[in-house]
Amino acid sequence: MNNVKIFTNGLVKENPLLVLMIGLCSSLAVTTSTVNGIGMGVSMTFVLLMSEIVISLFRRLIPNSIRIPVFIIVIAAFTTVIDYVLKAYFPDLSGALGVFIPLIVVNCIIMGRVESFASKQPIGRVILDSLGMGLGYTWVLVGISVVRELLGNGTLFSVKLLPVKTLFFTMPSGGFFVFAVFIAINLAFKKAGDAAASGDKTCAGCGAAGREASAGCEASAGCEASAGREASAGCEASAGCEASAGCGCAAGESADNKAAGREASAGHEVSAAADTAQGAKA
Repeated sequence: MNNVKIFTNGLVKENPLLVLMIGLCSSLAVTTSTVNGIGMGVSMTFVLLMSEIVISLFRRLIPNSIRIPVFIIVIAAFTTVIDYVLKAYFPDLSGALGVFIPLIVVNCIIMGRVESFASKQPIGRVILDSLGMGLGYTWVLVGISVVRELLGNGTLFSVKLLPVKTLFFTMPSGGFFVFAVFIAINLAFKKAGDAAASGDKTCAGCGAAGREASAGCEASAGCEASAGREASAGCEASAGCEASAGCGCAAGESADNKAAGREASAGHEVSAAADTAQGAKA
């Protein structure tokens, strides 16, 4: 697997929310405003990145029998770091996110990537994987937050944009609805991409078949032309043989006629001699 594919997998193809559908609690609970979505996404990406780096560096030293407790300790350490940073520098955001920051410790996205990828891969690939998964998680959170805040409160980054409010989008049911719409859009794009790829393969197959058919037609035409030439040569040879036979027959008839003439002439000469001899005796 190349580095570009490792990074882009988490963005769309293996997006943790839209495709894998893990870590949904925080994504639906904190996306009532765009600021909350950005804060949660950045916090999650930080913990995922640092945890994967540390575990990748020490993967050969961690005993297999106690790997899960070690993973949890590492994740909890970086979760505590980001929790204290938010409380110190962004107290309003920390209060809005509430318990969902500490719950990053048991988030399925981090535990899953640490177990399936970071514990088996070198640090370069681990960094790309964690950034791809983190950014994929973040953009979905921000997208859901933008829709819910704009339609639910008529604001974006606390700036009034719409005169009306639809309280449905500020409720949990509104979060589920927007999330379902995002999943449907992702599936529609995936089907369109698969159909386009299938069409390209089909066209390539048709082109190959067309080339083979063309080659077959050319070969058939060549065979027919060759057969025509052979037939023509045969006809010419046959005509030549017949002409030769005709000439031979004519020549034979001429020889027979000459022989008959010679025989008739000899007969007349013998008859004349006999008549002369009889006259002399008389």
